[in-house]
Amino acid sequence: MTHLPERLLTGYRNFMDGRYATERDRYRELAREGQTPETLVIACCDSRAAPEIIFDCGPGELFVVRNVANLVPPYEPDDKHHSTSAALEFAVQSLKVKHIVVLGHGRCGGIRAALDPDAKPLSPGDFIGKWMGLVAPAAETVTSSTMMTAGERQTALERISIRYSLANLRSFPCVSILEGKGRLSLHGAWFDISTGELWAMDPQTGDFERPELG
Repeated sequence: MTHLPERLLTGYRNFMDGRYATERDRYRELAREGQTPETLVIACCDSRAAPEIIFDCGPGELFVVRNVANLVPPYEPDDKHHSTSAALEFAVQSLKVKHIVVLGHGRCGGIRAALDPDAKPLSPGDFIGKWMGLVAPAAETVTSSTMMTAGERQTALERISIRYSLANLRSFPCVSILEGKGRLSLHGAWFDISTGELWAMDPQTGDFERPELG
């Protein structure tokens, strides 16, 4: 007797009959040779914003880290547990990825929580509240604006948080050194769940623009 939800078992059967059957050789190659993705994507754990689906990538193409609101903490080499930092270190130092993309998205629940100072903690530990404290200064600035609607504030902080994460990425020596040598590129992107639009951040201005798809 299995304890997995039936929906997952159905999906797995479809996977084995479909994608795995089609890409069996690719999976066997990955098992034999190991993974060599060129891109690390730091994305939100929101179920509506899966990078592999958005970028239509196959197995072995992306190394993906997902957390609440796609945040990167600053470099803090202490004795605490750092899941995102550990994954970043592995991707850069071991896999030697060439690109890091911080992928934000519209209607992010974590960002919405950061914009609501009166929100009650979901648990005594308030893990989400502490995590979203990474963008607290920006959230306070955005919240204080009386010229934006609630939706505009949400989108603004979603995009500002991407810039925060890119700045924190550069606080990691392994990232800043490789970027300085031209061996690693950092990118920001924002995905609109409602329309499917992808916006890329201009590295010089910080503005988000829709890329030319050709």
